[in-house]
Amino acid sequence: MHRLNGKRALITGGSSGIGLETAKQFVAEGARVAITGRSLESLRSAKNELGDSTVYIESDAADASSQKHVAETVKKELGNVDILFVNAGVAELKPFEQWDEAAYDRSFATNVRGPFFLIQALLSVFANPASIILNASINAHIGMANTSVYGATKAALLSLARTLSGELISRGIRVNAVSPGPIATPLYGKLGFSAAQLQATADAIKSQVPAKRFGSPGEVASAVLFLGSDESAFTVGSELIIDGGLGL
Repeated sequence: MHRLNGKRALITGGSSGIGLETAKQFVAEGARVAITGRSLESLRSAKNELGDSTVYIESDAADASSQKHVAETVKKELGNVDILFVNAGVAELKPFEQWDEAAYDRSFATNVRGPFFLIQALLSVFANPASIILNASINAHIGMANTSVYGATKAALLSLARTLSGELISRGIRVNAVSPGPIATPLYGKLGFSAAQLQATADAIKSQVPAKRFGSPGEVASAVLFLGSDESAFTVGSELIIDGGLGL
């Protein structure tokens, strides 16, 4: 316990799923936490679980221009940031021929462009040392059908983890990534599928996982906790895959 005592952390997309579970673990380990969420409703729901000591910021991860506001709010409320978990993202899955420019741009704006400019906006706010963890995906490594754009955005994040590691380490900033496989989160409910389609999709994915189950948000959050803590001080530019063996 208290592995993050005195640390200040920002978690994007922290109002549900992996982000919320990570916020809970961070708070339990002694960190002061700020989270972002797309709506006040989702942030109010998170507040019921995280309490009044957490900072809540309404922000759309796809809006690159608003990331400076996030950085300014964090600086005002926390002072500096010791840990950034870039978790907010969107998973839109469909056959290659069904993609149009608007949907393509929406995925890249949320998963790549927004995070890129958030990190840039936070450069003067990061403490020294500091840790950045990017939430990528096993889909950056495997050729799963219907994930052409989603997998590409996550591959971009993995590339960013490596290049920023080399560029920012001189500032005392470590950059690493986690790559979850199928995790039981509300993300799947946002795909626009019917209940029957969701069940069929879940069954098809589960059948491909050697562990024969979906992972839990807590299992990913524990990996993020390690990468954010001083226990991983010599871990730079690395990727932790939490996928139940899907990528084997």
